Amino acid sequence: MSTDFSPVDLDTARDRLRDLIKELAVVRGKVTLASGIEADYYVDLRRVTLHHEASRYVGQVMLGLLDEAGIQFDAAGGLTMGADPVGHAIMRTAGDQGRAIDTFVVRKAQKSYGMGRQVEGPGVKGRDVVVVEDTSTTGGSALTAVEALQKAGANVVAVAVIVDRRTGAKERIQETAGVPCLYAYSKDELGLD
Repeated sequence: MSTDFSPVDLDTARDRLRDLIKELAVVRGKVTLASGIEADYYVDLRRVTLHHEASRYVGQVMLGLLDEAGIQFDAAGGLTMGADPVGHAIMRTAGDQGRAIDTFVVRKAQKSYGMGRQVEGPGVKGRDVVVVEDTSTTGGSALTAVEALQKAGANVVAVAVIVDRRTGAKERIQETAGVPCLYAYSKDELGLD
């Protein structure tokens, strides 16, 4: 099976990614989210961020979202594991455009061995960084990443999420971290109640 990966404009990428999220990631039925909150659906965005076609659109849409908001940054990443493919997709898209944007991984806790780092990858000290997430319910994962990055000396300039569940995460992140929280799609755009 051959898939055409020719570059597309941002609007086309947004439309296609939205369709792929609806097709691949939305699972209906009672679930308990990582936050402990019960929901009638689950958006399993790893089915999208790790998909051969969709990951290209993830990078294009998320980088476009940040560019349109005027966010200047040197690296993108977040709490492992949901953020890892999002950061990588942004890095790859930026590289395709001749832009040098790194990615990083934030562990849930600092390592007790080796170099004892909580933030892995190219150094973030003194650099402008964006925390990324696939989706957020309470904002807890993003805020954990923000705190670890600030301890590592990074300047967190924004948080960017693929899907906002409209459960207050955006507001909590903005209030607690003091940075803008952007999202590519709301649950309404995906036809979720």
